[in-house]
Amino acid sequence: MHISPQFLLLGAAAPVDTTIVKPRGTSTIPDYFQTGYGPFAGPTQAGSAPFLAQTNPAPFGKHAYVPNTPVVTDIPIIGKADGAESFKRMGNISPYMPNPSGFGVKEYSLPPGTNITQMHMVHRHGSRYPTSSASVATLPNRIAELLSNGTRFTGNLEFLNSWEYQLGREELTALGRQQLFDSGVLNWFNYGGLYDPSSPLIARTCTQVRMLQSAENFLNGFFGPRYAENVTLEVIIEETGFKNPLAGNKACPNNNNDRSAGGDWASVQWQNKYLKHATDRFRRSMTGNPNWTIEDTYLVQTMCPYETVGLGYSPFCSLFTEDEWSGFEYSFALSYYGGNGFGSPTGRAVGVGYVEELVARLQHRYPQPDEGFAAINETLDTNPTTFPLNQNLYLDFSHDTTMFSMLTALGLTQFEQFLPTSGPPPNHQLIVSHIVPFAARFNIEVIKAPRPVRAKRSKDPRDSAYESKGGETTYVHMLINQRTIPLGRSIPKCGKRDDGWCELQTFIKAQKDNIVKAKYEESCFGNYSVPAYGDITTGAI
Repeated sequence: MHISPQFLLLGAAAPVDTTIVKPRGTSTIPDYFQTGYGPFAGPTQAGSAPFLAQTNPAPFGKHAYVPNTPVVTDIPIIGKADGAESFKRMGNISPYMPNPSGFGVKEYSLPPGTNITQMHMVHRHGSRYPTSSASVATLPNRIAELLSNGTRFTGNLEFLNSWEYQLGREELTALGRQQLFDSGVLNWFNYGGLYDPSSPLIARTCTQVRMLQSAENFLNGFFGPRYAENVTLEVIIEETGFKNPLAGNKACPNNNNDRSAGGDWASVQWQNKYLKHATDRFRRSMTGNPNWTIEDTYLVQTMCPYETVGLGYSPFCSLFTEDEWSGFEYSFALSYYGGNGFGSPTGRAVGVGYVEELVARLQHRYPQPDEGFAAINETLDTNPTTFPLNQNLYLDFSHDTTMFSMLTALGLTQFEQFLPTSGPPPNHQLIVSHIVPFAARFNIEVIKAPRPVRAKRSKDPRDSAYESKGGETTYVHMLINQRTIPLGRSIPKCGKRDDGWCELQTFIKAQKDNIVKAKYEESCFGNYSVPAYGDITTGAI
């Protein structure tokens, strides 16, 4: 069934500076600017209060004590004496970190006389408890089943004999709130000069609780606790059947069925390979000959990052080798490539709504439905109140899978390399923890220069960064987690630039072409055969 684009968004009423919640319908504020938890907030459950001062078994055999800051991420890897890198290899459930290696392009300061005139940000929510459907939440039942059947755990698994599941579900953890507040502070330092106090902003988020929490914590860090005086938060319905470019999967049925499940299949094939030795090792630490599976081992490994961001420390983190943590990271790469990237028939379609909005904002005009803009919420995106075109700062809050699809819809072929289930190819770029960890952010800068900036910058600081001829030129500069994306690598007409920039009109033209390549209607609503993993390589059917 085709989904009509004519949907309104909803929220609930709660002024930011008071604890009094007004009943729905009694406020003069439109529903879409009310930020209390409304009917589309989704289910949540708070986790147990952490007690890290009691549960932290520091100093993990080290000679010197390392204070936690605030969570414990210095847990050593089996067989690796020089510290721990496991927390940088946890895919989309990694704690936030700036991209540690970059995307293959140099970072440059702006040449004198060049100015950033606009910034478009898309931000993922912070660290959260597992979602309601997360398989990791089934681990306590599995452990209880084994214990009731007489199994006992020994060695480094002995703690499982008395382990209790203490995580909540769906909402942000304390660390997640801190990540967004810290990001707000960081972005204020980076882009605060773009804010015009005479023109309050519209920022956008979704109705799920963690999305509201993330936006509010970010804005508190950016503007301070009285942020409502500077920005109005627009809350877009996140529910199946509602068009929301910040949660594009909700209006794309084929993203939520077997047609886009190839990545999950590929990830399981890889898990069966890289966790074989770990599963055998775990079985040797159990009595009673239990039917312990590779799936169980993967749940145990997944519990490590979730307990860490929820409780501050997890005993599960020390159970795996360096190769097994690298394998864990690659399991996410396979899932995202086949489910949300160029290996998915809906990879582009889920993210194309945001691309449509970005092009419209860059051109200072509303999206034009007659141009094939099918993935947007036309009710909201043609209304000056809910889709302003005169802002210097655009602040949007989204989810990891939609954000990865945004990159696919933007045509970033840097991440299109086929990923085999046998293991990671050399130097592949799709490292999920570098792209969409908890609290990931994309920053797209619009930069105006008085003359064309040289594609090849001189190493001599005395040399001008500008070409000798030409007039005012505007560029696009995109960063993922504080590192530059080389746009010319994916958009050849941008050129091979040292700085990764792309001339604005060239970028806009390329994105208009990418909107067509998404094949939104056919990819999301078409009745096509389920493709096997590897059959799709363009991100569309």
